[in-house]
Amino acid sequence: MRHQSALVIQVSVLHCLKCAVSRPKNLAVGAEAVQSSTYNHLGAAQNAVDGNSESNYMLGSCTHTAGDDPWWRVDLKEVHKVTSVSITNRGDCCEERIVGAQIRIGNSLENNGNSNDPVTTIGFIPSGGTKTFDFKPVKGRYVNIFLPGTNKYLTLCEVEVFAENVLYAKNVTLC
Repeated sequence: MRHQSALVIQVSVLHCLKCAVSRPKNLAVGAEAVQSSTYNHLGAAQNAVDGNSESNYMLGSCTHTAGDDPWWRVDLKEVHKVTSVSITNRGDCCEERIVGAQIRIGNSLENNGNSNDPVTTIGFIPSGGTKTFDFKPVKGRYVNIFLPGTNKYLTLCEVEVFAENVLYAKNVTLC
């Protein structure tokens, strides 16, 4: 009986691939933000666009208003076709406070931007959770979060705004 043996040699050719990776760019991060009132020194409007989604209010990365019909607004500095908004809710208490808030997008500052058309109404967002609201492109420079009613508090731990054809690109080399 004859035995045959074979030697298999594996040859690997390594090629480097250079490409650009893109992902949607958050237009709100670092942008100018204002709100109807500020509950205390920890709850500044700018906290919602600081790039930090920490949801414990006491750590200083959330907004906090007080009073009737509270609102928060970010200025994108130019008109974009906004396609989605992501909101991170407070995590250390009060998760229900955001229910009923409206996302409004447009170019008007009439009524502090709260007269712009509503895009959606926010339902429940779990404690410390982030929810993304996707919609057909809406042209606008201002994105408002408006909570109608008396004795309301609006707390936002991060707001991210994304638009059509606005990407963040990074060159990478894969070897």
